[in-house]
Amino acid sequence: MADFPQNNKERFLYPLGRYYGEFTPEQLTFNANLQEFAQRVSTLCALETNGKISAEQTYQEIKELWHQLKQSKENLLDRPPSPGDSTP
Repeated sequence: MADFPQNNKERFLYPLGRYYGEFTPEQLTFNANLQEFAQRVSTLCALETNGKISAEQTYQEIKELWHQLKQSKENLLDRPPSPGDSTP
């Protein structure tokens, strides 16, 4: 395989899709976190399937990633709007 510059290699290994939802900085940030979660879960599943890590280790790591994603949602999307927000 050809040597990719680091940026191209990372874009190949960790692709991010476009965001088409309602735009707010919080929504965009959560979407990026959600995509990173999905990518990392996929990688963990592949490692477990190929015998590189145990099922228990995979479960624990996915559980921790889920906790982080849940915290991200609570911090970004579930908080009440700021007094200066003009969103309906």
